[in-house]
Amino acid sequence: MIKNHYRPALLVPTPLRRKAPAYVRLAKLDIFDYYLGLLIVWSLLPAEARLDGRVLATLALFLLSEISIVAATVSFDDVTGYRDGSDAVNYGPDAPARRLARKPLLTQELTPAEATRFGWVALATAVFLSAAAIAVAPAPPTWAVVVTAVCLAAAVQWSWGLKLSHHGFNEAILAGVGVGWLLAPYGLITGAAPGFVVVQALVFGMGPLLFGVYSNTNDVTGDAKVGRWTAATMLSARGNAVTIAVVSLLQVLLIVGAPLVNVAPWWFPLAMLPIIALRARQLDIGVRRHDILVARKLGITTHRTAVVVLVVVNLVYAQVGGGVS
Repeated sequence: MIKNHYRPALLVPTPLRRKAPAYVRLAKLDIFDYYLGLLIVWSLLPAEARLDGRVLATLALFLLSEISIVAATVSFDDVTGYRDGSDAVNYGPDAPARRLARKPLLTQELTPAEATRFGWVALATAVFLSAAAIAVAPAPPTWAVVVTAVCLAAAVQWSWGLKLSHHGFNEAILAGVGVGWLLAPYGLITGAAPGFVVVQALVFGMGPLLFGVYSNTNDVTGDAKVGRWTAATMLSARGNAVTIAVVSLLQVLLIVGAPLVNVAPWWFPLAMLPIIALRARQLDIGVRRHDILVARKLGITTHRTAVVVLVVVNLVYAQVGGGVS
């Protein structure tokens, strides 16, 4: 009698299985803040469209494309940071083990060649999934397709290829990708970009920016060493603090000003008061008290809270007879 020794796990080569956790950490799958924009997109849609099969398929494909784009971006970024020595400075031997583990090249769990190959596979996957999302989308206008493509190209060349983050586009990409990843899927599905959607895209895009600038402030030594142009490396400490304060204020002014130009309900600023309060606290901790990492962590919390509030605002707005305009 012939015994069946078939084991599904053996279909995956042992070295790949052994390195799988390192690849997961390389892809930074725990960084999901950009993906949250799709929840806002869903809540902005008309009630009858929210459970439409084609709409949900578009959102699912767009989400998978975003995950692949981020995986490619951070893989290439880690390779660059490893080769130019900036990661060795920012994640030195005195870094906590948990933080250092986020850099599997530094821990020698992966080689630069392995990380580069992974990045190219993720990029190819991202291109395919982005095209699939566009193909499935109910009403894809040209501008939404262009925004989708620009976000993909800009994100992947963050520190690879054109190395945009090294040449003064760091903060612009942090915010721009967030804005684009809300406008593009909404546009692919509805064919439009009403004023209230644009306002929410800008509020959302400023979220990653307002914890990214604190990360850049923390990493100023390593970034300056390799010539990466960020607000923290190009400006004085005071100039960088002023920039952070201005961006924080701009987000608040956007929230408060939206009803004044008739693109948001009058009660929108009231609903967003928790976000305004958290931004003020973040600014106090980061700029006045100089506790950069605590301010960064609060920025992440504030961004995620803003997503929840915006989703609730949109669902309530639809229920009380309002509409996206």
